[in-house]
Amino acid sequence: MRELLPQLIDRVRQGPVALARVVAVTGGGPRAAGAAMLVTGEGEVVGSVSGGCVEAAVVDSAMGVLDGGDAVLEHFGIADPEGVAIGLTCGGEMEVFVERVTVDRLGDLLALECEIRQGRPVALVTTLDDAPSWWLIGSGEPGAGVSRDAVHLARAGRTGTIGLDECEPTAFPPRAFVQSFGPPARMILAGANDFVRALSRLGGQLGYRVTVVDARETFATAARFPAADEVVVDWPHRYLRREHERGRIDARTVVCVLTHDTKFDVPLLAEALGIEDIGFIGALGSRRTHADRLGRLAEAGVSPDQLRRLRSPVGLDLNASTPEETAVSIAAQIIAESGGASGRPLAATDGPIHH
Repeated sequence: MRELLPQLIDRVRQGPVALARVVAVTGGGPRAAGAAMLVTGEGEVVGSVSGGCVEAAVVDSAMGVLDGGDAVLEHFGIADPEGVAIGLTCGGEMEVFVERVTVDRLGDLLALECEIRQGRPVALVTTLDDAPSWWLIGSGEPGAGVSRDAVHLARAGRTGTIGLDECEPTAFPPRAFVQSFGPPARMILAGANDFVRALSRLGGQLGYRVTVVDARETFATAARFPAADEVVVDWPHRYLRREHERGRIDARTVVCVLTHDTKFDVPLLAEALGIEDIGFIGALGSRRTHADRLGRLAEAGVSPDQLRRLRSPVGLDLNASTPEETAVSIAAQIIAESGGASGRPLAATDGPIHH
């Protein structure tokens, strides 16, 4: 939808427009969630939601919506052994939401365009019901009525559909589509070992853009860390400082030090703890390593207030031993802290599961 936003604003100024967006994809869908197509009352079609196999059906739905009909959620694909009349040649399934956009939405569209142009993370939340509601989630506080799940997905820079737990209040409709614009949240991992490899894989599955950084060229290779989005050969503290100076670090950034080497971890932690924007800073190691590290950081000029931001030894108490188990332990702590949760077993808590 990002590339169609100028055309959408222009057409909405002239009259109602039907906006069709892919909101869910299963299997080998031709387009990713967020792909969009515009249909005007004059029959003009801009954009695409597939490789051409379902466009005609979407245009038919769009014309019905433009004629005053409710928004519709269309399903395309092979859903049962009997199949469907209109499907995807790739064999996947997808849902397309078609809604009527009028000049009443112009303020939201212009605000969305402004945030994207300024390079600020922003997400558009759309309820998937007959009369959809919109919310914009940016760097500030979300508006009233926005669900916790929507905020969590938006702050992570991810796009997808969300629903409600049946025990939650029903003020927010059962399903909504969160379309994020801007870079995903970042996970920067210092070190080139098995723990980093396991956490890079899990971090990617959680929607982070994962960077592995290590100064040792022999170990820091893309082949050793196939799940990472990038592998950087550099001193970790120098890399982090440069990324911060370029404005690529924000409150969604996670930095984890998994090196077990003071010449790497102390300079990096001192650098990271001096950047207030970083959302989570953790370091792997035993309690003895942690105590020694605290002393070295204090000698390096890190203040007590800054040290309190350090999560070390990083991870929840899972009795983890393997790199994969340790990665789960660390990821669980990151999820818990980013969501303001306790990390306790749900059976030991009461009240709503989601809060």
